Amino acid sequence: MENRHGDGTTPLHYRDHAPHYRDHAPHYRDPAPHSQTTPPPRAAAGADILFTFWRTQRAPLATARRLLWPTRILAITPPGGRYGRREFSRDSREMAEEVAKMAEAAAELLERAARRDPALEELRALRVALQAVPLAALRSRLGEHHLRALFGLLAVNDREQVSACVSILERLLQALDPLYMIQNLREELQKGLFHPDDSVKILTMSQVGRIVEDSAAVPEILHSPELLQQIIKCIGGEKIAVAKEAIKSLSRIAQSQEGLEVLFGSSLLADLRRVMATSDVVRYRVYELIVEISSVSAESLNYCANSGLIPELIGELTGEDVLVRATCIEMLTSLAHSPQGRQYLAQQGVIDRISNIILGAESDPFSSFYLPGFVKFFGNLAVVDSPQQICERYPVFMEKVFEMAESQDPTMIGVAVDTLGILGSNVEGKQVLQKTRSRFQNLLSKIGHQAKNAPTELRLRCLDAISSLLYLPPEQQTEDLLRMTESWFTSLSSQPLELFRSISTQPFPDLHCGALRVFTAIANQPWAQKLMLNSPGFVEYVVDRSVEPDKASKDAKYELVKALVNSKTIAEIFGNQYYLRLRAYLHEGPYYVKAVSTTAVEGAE
Repeated sequence: MENRHGDGTTPLHYRDHAPHYRDHAPHYRDPAPHSQTTPPPRAAAGADILFTFWRTQRAPLATARRLLWPTRILAITPPGGRYGRREFSRDSREMAEEVAKMAEAAAELLERAARRDPALEELRALRVALQAVPLAALRSRLGEHHLRALFGLLAVNDREQVSACVSILERLLQALDPLYMIQNLREELQKGLFHPDDSVKILTMSQVGRIVEDSAAVPEILHSPELLQQIIKCIGGEKIAVAKEAIKSLSRIAQSQEGLEVLFGSSLLADLRRVMATSDVVRYRVYELIVEISSVSAESLNYCANSGLIPELIGELTGEDVLVRATCIEMLTSLAHSPQGRQYLAQQGVIDRISNIILGAESDPFSSFYLPGFVKFFGNLAVVDSPQQICERYPVFMEKVFEMAESQDPTMIGVAVDTLGILGSNVEGKQVLQKTRSRFQNLLSKIGHQAKNAPTELRLRCLDAISSLLYLPPEQQTEDLLRMTESWFTSLSSQPLELFRSISTQPFPDLHCGALRVFTAIANQPWAQKLMLNSPGFVEYVVDRSVEPDKASKDAKYELVKALVNSKTIAEIFGNQYYLRLRAYLHEGPYYVKAVSTTAVEGAE
């Protein structure tokens, strides 16, 4: 091809190089002041849009260039050659004019689509063109009639046309202020929630989400009962993504006093109850909404309680259906995360009721379905409240956890291990476990055995629990607590350091990272540093980058090195040589690769 630039580069012709163009796209990056060979990303994006437009529409290339050519002109070598770039500098006014031309071309396509029923190819061309235009440039050229026309095009039984219109509207609606949208497109939004296609519902719900996040627009939506009613109906939809967006939007609306009054003091409460009657699944979606609203403030909780919905949720604890009971305790666990939620449950006697259900579970042949959730409830309650008070007031909780951990049922063992990890995640919880003396020490031995021999999922849960149990923040490392964690560590196995080292060398990334997290948990404790130093080859293993095959492993190893380097005792215990090697590793970062020089000989194979 003729060289027209005289600098070793040739113009970019998509007729010749379109199939190869994408091979070069990943190498685009921002042009640095010193860089003379790397095209800017805006040009890459413009080229991408030009290529897409030309390929999908088969329009004349000159037309595509006229509509979509980016704000900078580049020259790129043919595939296989070196990159060359020649950028024609333009002042800000010229660039603004270029953007204006692109916006005008997109507006022309938009106007054409709004005036008549456009062909599918025209909608695709519009979709591509809009991606090249900044939102700010679109805003001034966008009118209500354009949007209403596009919403009208959704009322067809043509999936491809609906998909194209959804993509176009997603782009255009981003340019609109939420307040403008609710004031001028209320009817269109409401129709969108009725649409049989889930992608349209998701589009509409995402815009409702933008509206409820805007404090100026929220009052408008509060005065739109039909729209709110339809949002509530979306909770009962088959598509979980639509239901989740509806729950999120209603939860956001209820964060104001006016929103609470609208939702619980009008006919909308009856709409919520009607939706609840759809199925067990939908009923618990509504309960999920109620729990989210209750967690905001004590006032929000009062509205939910006075509506009767929270008492109804609590009543399902003792229902006949054990699966419903298991789902119910999950909701109450979420409710107990907030202070007002815990206070309400205590005042209503719910915590005592849950304790009694655990006591009577032995006589229930179906208790295995719901008992894990009940134990988790107390585990979470102990962490957010006071482990010592919870365990002293409800001794059945600790007794049941130990029973489950000592059983032969992998499901029960897993729940017990998770609960012990949660309970022992703070110092007060560790001290509660330490009071059980030999029983917990024996249980640690079983957990260490499970970490080595159980199925992979249970092994991972054991490793995570061990990490949680053994970790001590530097400011809480008293002599007594350090002796306690050291005794716990030695109870796990006859050679615990070698146990976790053997796990860390297995070719399973999850287990490998789990073992590294155990090392990281104890890395800032002097007794553990002495064990590591005295274990042959351990420090060399820590600084060896070749044993980490993937990103997660490299990140986990880096966290271990960081924990060691940041310890105040590491330099004294490890010695200067190892300490400097660890510091160098930390300085180089998790993904450092040492450069290797090679010599190529001409003619060598």
